[in-house]
Amino acid sequence: MTSPLPPQPPSFFPTAALDHAAAGIGAGVVNTLCMNPLDLLKVKFQVATTSARGGVGTQIWYALRDIQQTQGWRGLYRGIVPNIAGNASSWGLYFLFYNMLKKRASGGDLTKPLSASEYLLCSAQASAVTAVMTNPLWVVKVRMFTTPADAPNAYRGLWHGLSSVYRTEGTSGLFRGTTLALFGVSNGAIQFMLYEKMKAWAFDRRRRRCEREGKKWDANTDKLSNTAYTAMSGSSKLGALISTYPYQVVRSRMQNDTLHEYPTIPETIRRTWAREGLRGFYRGLATNIVRVLPGTCVTFVVYENLAWLLRRSAAGREERRQG
Repeated sequence: MTSPLPPQPPSFFPTAALDHAAAGIGAGVVNTLCMNPLDLLKVKFQVATTSARGGVGTQIWYALRDIQQTQGWRGLYRGIVPNIAGNASSWGLYFLFYNMLKKRASGGDLTKPLSASEYLLCSAQASAVTAVMTNPLWVVKVRMFTTPADAPNAYRGLWHGLSSVYRTEGTSGLFRGTTLALFGVSNGAIQFMLYEKMKAWAFDRRRRRCEREGKKWDANTDKLSNTAYTAMSGSSKLGALISTYPYQVVRSRMQNDTLHEYPTIPETIRRTWAREGLRGFYRGLATNIVRVLPGTCVTFVVYENLAWLLRRSAAGREERRQG
């Protein structure tokens, strides 16, 4: 006979996983609105095959200035619709699946902490499913980022891009780079394993401090500071990014490959190595760090605050019902 589960955290929506999905969608939208210009530059630098001169800050400044002068402010936000669709759906689906998998791994007890390997496995599984489902959005985003709006073959929007890729390249075109995207689950898995363990440590430390001071501590209505979420998300992302970045370069080149220069993963790796050496696999890394770290911090701070707001609202609703 199984023992009953301890009281579970209240949820605003029918399940806690939907709460996290809603928080993830909101975080993805805010992140994209803030970071689209740098995201655009990251992709442009990844698919470039010639080295830019000057330091990272100089490259970013002049690249942004050139886009603004030649394409206007709209040029900096070209591809914003597929980028929002991709980020919002990716984060929403990821947190939905991730929390469903965590619940299954914990035997239905959302209050039970998991091991590092369990966090790693849940994150990898959620990332894999999300990557496959959202890959067509990223194909369109990459091509819109790397093609001027007035080019003859430019996509006019998300739907036009999706239909154009399907019409000219078939289903395989929509899922170009999916294998590499699946390899990229290691990035998210490493990041979330580190982030979850750091967050668990921070909450445990906070709980012990409240107990020493004789204060009431409620995991359902308590949260860490935005500074703590920023530090934990930034450091976990940095570690994951450095270890897995080369696959992003290979994926971007394959997704942008309208001339069939990079037809397969081995050929893309071979040609990149032959022409550019190891440095080619880290092209755009500095720009990516400048873009991704602030974006990651924004995403996680918004996500954690939205999730906490939904959790606290649900707890308040439960109190009113019982009162």
